[in-house]
Amino acid sequence: MNWQAVFWDFDGVILDSVHVKTRAFAQLFRHYGPEVEKAVVDYHLAHGGVSRFDKFRHYYQNILHLPITEHQLDELGQAFSKLALEKVIASPFIPGALDSLTILKTESVPSYIVSGTPEEEIRHIVDVKGLAHFFQEVHGAPRKKPEILSDILRRKEYHPDHCLFLGDAMSDYQAAQKTGVCFLGIVPDDCQSPFPSGTPVANHVRIYYSVQKIG
Repeated sequence: MNWQAVFWDFDGVILDSVHVKTRAFAQLFRHYGPEVEKAVVDYHLAHGGVSRFDKFRHYYQNILHLPITEHQLDELGQAFSKLALEKVIASPFIPGALDSLTILKTESVPSYIVSGTPEEEIRHIVDVKGLAHFFQEVHGAPRKKPEILSDILRRKEYHPDHCLFLGDAMSDYQAAQKTGVCFLGIVPDDCQSPFPSGTPVANHVRIYYSVQKIG
């Protein structure tokens, strides 16, 4: 397949940084006790790629059963960034990510980041890691991934079934399914695939991989 464009999630696909954010969520809610901490971590792991602010709302509404204001959300977001940002930047690359980005750039296939991380933050991380030259555009929250994908597909007039989305979470798979783009799940050897049976997966980033349109 000669891809028109490749869309990338970030944590768990470009950087091996998912564990950093898991620890940050755990630390933020640890003072509520071990049961709450476990529920927070379990939800985070089951909803990879979802905005941290959506997760905060869920934690307060469905685990703590407390109201949450926009000011509290902002404070939690700032605290989360203090705990996680530098550690995310220091995380190693997922095997194959840099090689694949280099191949795509050499062959003039455009790459785009479609992340659940706040947009200003993901752009900062990309810049600090020296990755900006690999990407046509870098997108993050608050927009949802299907909205971002649909916008790029429309503006660039790409054919969805000639585009590939690389992701490690069900939110990535669902975004690909909603927009009709092909999908490859990145699943480490020590993890069970979260994706439906038959979904193409790899334990490292592989661009030239035989995948089929889903949905």
